Amino acid sequence: MPVPFPSDDTVNLEPPDFDETVVNAAAILTATRPPGGTTEMQRVLLDATFEAMTGHRLEGVELDDIDARTAAQNLARRAPGFRMRMVHMMVLSALVLRPLPKAVADRVAEYSRELGIDDDLLGTVEAFATSDRALAAVDFERNGYTKDWSDDRSSALHSDASGWEQADSDEALADRWRALADLAPGTLGKQISDFYIARGFNVPGTPGSAPPLLAQHDWVHILADYGTKVEAELEVFAFIARANDDPRGFSLLAMVVSLFETGYLADGAGLFEAFPGQLSQDGMSVRIGDAMRRGALSHGLGDAPDVDFMAVDWFGVADRPVEEVRAMYGIVAKDEGAVAAGSVGPWEVGGISEAQLAMGMAAAEARGQPYDSFGASV
Repeated sequence: MPVPFPSDDTVNLEPPDFDETVVNAAAILTATRPPGGTTEMQRVLLDATFEAMTGHRLEGVELDDIDARTAAQNLARRAPGFRMRMVHMMVLSALVLRPLPKAVADRVAEYSRELGIDDDLLGTVEAFATSDRALAAVDFERNGYTKDWSDDRSSALHSDASGWEQADSDEALADRWRALADLAPGTLGKQISDFYIARGFNVPGTPGSAPPLLAQHDWVHILADYGTKVEAELEVFAFIARANDDPRGFSLLAMVVSLFETGYLADGAGLFEAFPGQLSQDGMSVRIGDAMRRGALSHGLGDAPDVDFMAVDWFGVADRPVEEVRAMYGIVAKDEGAVAAGSVGPWEVGGISEAQLAMGMAAAEARGQPYDSFGASV
């Protein structure tokens, strides 16, 4: 039987202290340790993420094994949301393993059961562990972010496209995007227009464009100040995933890790293709940890404690200054450590890839106009 959830009178809503942080970290690594021992990637990722999220530094701290039952008992006064985040950290720690041993998948499922958390992504971890990539891809589609997609969720996209479907011939949608170029400098809409022009991206609604749902995350590149090289996509989706208390939000981070670190997925989100090894780059764990911290500190409008940045109707705030929209959603600046580790914005050196730069130059030439990167360079 799982450890029961606490009552409203007994729940612990305080941030974890150092001792609890050590215990929680130990449980995550015990649950996801492969036969050869915890990998360097797992430990570095955990240390960086926990320091960013809790303020407690675990680097060099010995973490003893903690079995599933003990881990759950230690979290007896923690709410379901807190326990769910623990399971998500286990899933993340498991997904950076290649190969992913079945014993690890089984252990993560055991810890999840003891915690009383039934997360859809556990099936994806199991599929990766059995090397069934086709099943994993189907599982992401069935249980990921677009699970239970509804027309209401499509309203923010201003398109009839469902989930990751493309909209290659939606002239009304394309005109809405093109009109952003006429907004005042410094507004969110003008910056997203410049973002597309600099990179030669086709606006949604036209042939070769990103699915309208995927285009939602482009606005977050602007607001959260992340470039568009592949490793920056990990930052963006870590930010988006942690900002959203719905478990489906975490599936977005799991997807991009499976695309851009292990290559377990060959493609995803209607446009992305696998490009493994990005999370293994120096400094990336620090950058991911800071992105999750910033996502956790953000909030929805009014009294909403969280926000699904993929479901915001960005056109409704497109005419507002970027800084104003950041303030609306509580988006704080990057930590200096993340910047030192290589995190850059979309208008900085390193904020654009060579391929995107070439596409932007080619598109400008086709229009008979001089090319402008708006500050972005490789």
